[in-house]
Amino acid sequence: MPILGAFLSDSFLGRFLVIALGTVTSLIGMSLLWLTAVFPQARPPHCDSPMTGSCVKANSAQLAYLFGSFVLMSIGAGGIRPCSLAFGADQLYDPSNPKNKRVMQSFFNWYYASVGLAIMISITVIVYIQDKAGWVVGFGVPVGLMFISTVMFLLGSPLYIKLMPNRSLFTSFAQVTEAAWNNRDLVLPPMESGGAIWYFHKGSKLITPTEKLRFLNKACMIRSPEDIDMDGRALNPWNLCTVKQVEELKALIKVLPIWSSGIIIAVTISQQSFPVLQANSMDRHLIPGGLKVPAGSFGVFAMITLTIWVAAYDRIIVPLLSKFTKRSQGLSLKERMGFGLVISCVATAVAGLVESKRRAAAIRQGLADNPYGVVHMSAMWLVPQHCLIGLAEGLNAIGQIEFYYSQFPKSMASIGVALFTLGMAVGNLIGSLIVSILNKVTKTHGRVSWVSNSLNKGHYDYYYWLLAALSVVNVFYYLLCIWAFGSTENENKVEWDEGDGMEDELEADDHAKGKGSAIVFPH
Repeated sequence: MPILGAFLSDSFLGRFLVIALGTVTSLIGMSLLWLTAVFPQARPPHCDSPMTGSCVKANSAQLAYLFGSFVLMSIGAGGIRPCSLAFGADQLYDPSNPKNKRVMQSFFNWYYASVGLAIMISITVIVYIQDKAGWVVGFGVPVGLMFISTVMFLLGSPLYIKLMPNRSLFTSFAQVTEAAWNNRDLVLPPMESGGAIWYFHKGSKLITPTEKLRFLNKACMIRSPEDIDMDGRALNPWNLCTVKQVEELKALIKVLPIWSSGIIIAVTISQQSFPVLQANSMDRHLIPGGLKVPAGSFGVFAMITLTIWVAAYDRIIVPLLSKFTKRSQGLSLKERMGFGLVISCVATAVAGLVESKRRAAAIRQGLADNPYGVVHMSAMWLVPQHCLIGLAEGLNAIGQIEFYYSQFPKSMASIGVALFTLGMAVGNLIGSLIVSILNKVTKTHGRVSWVSNSLNKGHYDYYYWLLAALSVVNVFYYLLCIWAFGSTENENKVEWDEGDGMEDELEADDHAKGKGSAIVFPH
């Protein structure tokens, strides 16, 4: 859904309107979910013994109502997630400010930290309210918070910078692809020769295509003056595109390999249900006889680590690193993403070691056949893996988002952010696929599955080590991807036209030029 929301935003509706529609839709979906707790008719009757299998199941209408609320929340998230960060960045973007790069980096860091803080509240305070006050209050509180959020966002409308799209990116990408194919018989001259005549609009900073993915340059190469109308527009946009259109598609294609390298860490981050099972089987007291941590709240340690890391990195580490790296942002975006991937390898290896120790203790204590037995082992052993995951996410996820944002023009910023959420979604799906395949393969010939419902009979430690091995392979794949991507230094970076309506100011004698030459078409 974030991909759809991003294209609607950057192609048709604009970020403000998509966020507004997404917020209202999310509020409606959450309200419907809350009503399943308010009205008994909206859910099956309460069952005291679900393990016996004698409970009354939900009927078709109840399931349709429940799934309808999930669909609305998904649609709403598809509008909010890809656009909110990009919309916030629009408010702060000021290329005339020499410190703008540092300002934008701080914004990305603190935005993600605020998301981490929200997750911490949801898995502690909200979970506590749901446990103690029931689902009516437990679902009602988030609905109330979402209502306040919706009202506050809409009240701020007059204050916002709102960038409106002027064309469909889907159509633009399709035009470039077809134009390059239609012009496949053209011979591209060497870039340094200046022999080609490229099509661009008046005032555009993009007058010559880059060398990478050169076959796409044929889409903006003018065959003859007959390709251009009297008003300077291409007669057939499916045969001739602007340099900017070509570079936009190139930007998307070039980041896809690096994007794919973030899928495995998304798998690691998404596997939150297994640590909950582990925590349930361990002593969850912070201190003997003291506060008992809910099994579902151990993820808060990852969020605490992420938030502390963001604050320390932004305020302490970056100023120190900048003295040595001579870069205002400290580590480069590629370095941040790479370090995050390496730490995720360590996190999954630690998770495997802890599970191996927990399982051995359970068997030693005679709990091999008792999946609900509590092992005499502190659940605080799970904290290091959560902290490492939080650190890995703080490095890789924020680095990914900022990297995508830096590689696209502002008109495509929502798509850049949506790539990250798409990667997380694909990671969830692949994580589920890995579990399904492991379950099928490892339980053959009468053996117990590695991911058995009985935690002590299974081998979740093997599962974690498999993820660790995949993560190590992924690090080398990432290194290959950044080598293929090449430098991101200023000399190789595309200077985008940034949302000033240039493409509508057309004059024929400014549309088609070669390097250092101009073609003037008769009026």
